[in-house]
Amino acid sequence: MSTCSKAGAVLVAAAMALVSGGVARLDAQQRLTSRSAMHITLPEDSPVALAGADWGESVVTPRGSAMLLDLHTAITFRNISQHRVRGITLLVMAQEVAPGGKASVSVPSLDVGPGEAFPVRIDLRLMRPQTQTEGSLVDISIDGVLFDSLEFYGPNKLNSRRSMSLWEMEARRDRKHLKSVYESAGADSLRRQLVDIQARLSDRPKLDVQVARGRTTTQEVERSVRVAFLKMPGQPVQPSDGFAGVTSTEARAPHVEVVNSSTRGVRYVELGWIVQNQSGEEFFAGSVPAEVNLAPGQRTKIQPEASVKLTERNGRPVPISEMTGFVNHVEFQDGSMWIPQRANIDSGRLRSVLNPSPEEQRLSDLYRRKGLQAVIDELRKH
Repeated sequence: MSTCSKAGAVLVAAAMALVSGGVARLDAQQRLTSRSAMHITLPEDSPVALAGADWGESVVTPRGSAMLLDLHTAITFRNISQHRVRGITLLVMAQEVAPGGKASVSVPSLDVGPGEAFPVRIDLRLMRPQTQTEGSLVDISIDGVLFDSLEFYGPNKLNSRRSMSLWEMEARRDRKHLKSVYESAGADSLRRQLVDIQARLSDRPKLDVQVARGRTTTQEVERSVRVAFLKMPGQPVQPSDGFAGVTSTEARAPHVEVVNSSTRGVRYVELGWIVQNQSGEEFFAGSVPAEVNLAPGQRTKIQPEASVKLTERNGRPVPISEMTGFVNHVEFQDGSMWIPQRANIDSGRLRSVLNPSPEEQRLSDLYRRKGLQAVIDELRKH
């Protein structure tokens, strides 16, 4: 990472080396504090300022020739812009090249006005070579800030603009839905919706769904399974002709042909997958993103290198018998987005497999902690 002087950034919280002149080789676990090798850097034109940091129980532990950094900290920022902040993503880095050296933390569904402060919780594990003695142990920087106008600030190295914009659109969709329930059917109907969100979370099947990126190897013989697709009114991309290789333990992400049925160019498509076990139970198996360049009416093939595996909590694999796909997100060339509407989610198979959105979970948790009136007050803000 560039130093503050090279990046034109302002050092807002600096750490001292564990020993004078560099980081000494560790022989035992040591606690990290604001005085031991952590940096938070913000650019000069940053829309947020550092208001405080609580390093909590962060520790560094030797692991052979490496250091294990177990971070548990809360950083408080203040909105110094003239706009309301709706989301933030931080890049947390111990090293840039080797696996396990960097991660990110995103906080969606914020509503922070000018001058207001907000916390960002960091609970991560990172690795760093003990031989790497220059600079800080951990560097924390902003990858992006999203405002209520959907304008974006930041380097966007992690493509956080897309993800935060999608989360915000989903949050607005779901707040609008719950607000309409309250206004049309009253407080009791809203209460039932919030209780239902909690019930859907607790009723989820006790299975682990693992999505592995990249090519996998297996000695088992694959069988080719044709993939069905859910159709939603108004979806701008139409998938067809999908086939997946399925073994007794996993399914490869299908190769799919898609066509842009809209009047605008498309640059990103995310396909969600529903898998079915031999008992007919269905599970959401995550989604596979694809960068595309589709003019209106144009077709292309998406061939992701990923696999899906279902396992019980004891680690025993669950055979997959069928797969169904659906269009989860679309980004147009102008940066605007398409997401499924509430009517698509609340009816049919999607409702039975998808978890409530982060915004639904946030509002349901607010109801559990502070009661129905707190949720009504929150919905009235928007």
